[in-house]
Amino acid sequence: MQDIASRVVYEDNHIIIVNKLPGELVQGDKTGDTTLADKVKLYLKEKYNKPGNVFLGVTHRLDRPVRGLVMYAKTSKALSRLNEMFKKGGVHKTYLAITENDPPTPEGLLVNYLKKNEKQNKSYVYEKPVQGAKEAKLKYKVLGRSDRYFLIEVELLTGRHHQIRAQLSHMGCTIKGDLKYGAKRSNKDGGIDLLAYKLEFVHPVKKENMVFTAPLPQDKLWQYFKDIV
Repeated sequence: MQDIASRVVYEDNHIIIVNKLPGELVQGDKTGDTTLADKVKLYLKEKYNKPGNVFLGVTHRLDRPVRGLVMYAKTSKALSRLNEMFKKGGVHKTYLAITENDPPTPEGLLVNYLKKNEKQNKSYVYEKPVQGAKEAKLKYKVLGRSDRYFLIEVELLTGRHHQIRAQLSHMGCTIKGDLKYGAKRSNKDGGIDLLAYKLEFVHPVKKENMVFTAPLPQDKLWQYFKDIV
């Protein structure tokens, strides 16, 4: 599994952090497609010559068209501790998004209510509470601009279904390539220009402060912004 080996950002006895590609599933769904978790399990099985099944716990998810850092647990102890940390906001996640429009202000806090439509696999944004909707909060900041696009840093304060995609679109800043939330056209790779860029947390077992960042995609637009990230 050379492909996965080249995408491992960090690994120890307890956790493994991998750079996800657009189009990959973090964990299984109704499509039955091979998942990133399947690939990582095979990588671990081959690397350590493990007999039988390999334990790998899913700690968080990224939407299929999103790329960037995904952390898996290699032990049940790490999984239970990480689950608790994610639930209590102990893992700080920073994203980078390339949008088609400039936000109304250079930085700000978005507070909305999101309601998921299961049939459409889409979240709808409301300004006030409605039945079945959950509060969604994020901070954003414009980092740079090209002649047609804007680079926005997003700090997630809650973890809702399609939260960044829905809230930025609602603000008038649809993410490049995100047809589901109003983008003008798709990207060639079928992904969207949203990158799970940074993970900051205290190691669940070692108790050390950990910070990891994803490599920027190689396409021209992302590379245009590389000096300001």
